[in-house]
Amino acid sequence: MEPEHARKRGHSRAHDLVSSLTQQILLGTFKPGDKLPSENTLVREHGVSRTVVREALSKLQASGLVEPRHGIGTFVMERQAQAGLRVAAESAANVRDLLELRIGLEGQAAALAALRRDEGHLARMRQALDDYQDLAAAGDSCIEADRRFHLLIAEATGNLYFTEMLLQLGNGLIPRNRMAQAERAGAKLARQAYLANLEHEAILNAIRRQDPDAARAAVCLHLSNSRDRLLPD
Repeated sequence: MEPEHARKRGHSRAHDLVSSLTQQILLGTFKPGDKLPSENTLVREHGVSRTVVREALSKLQASGLVEPRHGIGTFVMERQAQAGLRVAAESAANVRDLLELRIGLEGQAAALAALRRDEGHLARMRQALDDYQDLAAAGDSCIEADRRFHLLIAEATGNLYFTEMLLQLGNGLIPRNRMAQAERAGAKLARQAYLANLEHEAILNAIRRQDPDAARAAVCLHLSNSRDRLLPD
């Protein structure tokens, strides 16, 4: 009979693998219709046994995220629309309320990310900010890179509910996506992008240093400043 501690360790590793794959599916790394890596690849990349991989895939299937196809592999399923948080960030009041919510949620996410991040998380955050800076310098929209950076912080917590909550916000995650185009044009937008990027860098540096208090404070400052930049009155 397998020792109790060995069973618990196996379940913990399966849970970690489920969380990792779920995050990648929710973030779109694996899109609907994509084939997941083979069992052998998952064993090698995650350093777990084939039993752990099969348990993790079974849990993903039970959650409705993937489906096995005999003799072919395991594929990501289309996610069904679910009733959830409705965000209507069309007015200044709604933008303000949404940012207040994000300060609490993302401040805690950043603190946990600082404690739990690995080098892969840091590399992807760095790439998101590099993309943000390049787009800002070219005068293009930074919204996708901005959104990606915040979602990557949620991913680094290892807690899929942070990612789920941010995904529920949809386009409302970056409020200026819903502000009047005239308010987002020209030199004003470039200045806002520059200031936001400095704040993003402070968040990433705190997460890199594994300083949860500094990471939380940096996110709170960034989102508070974002509120003031969007809603100066």
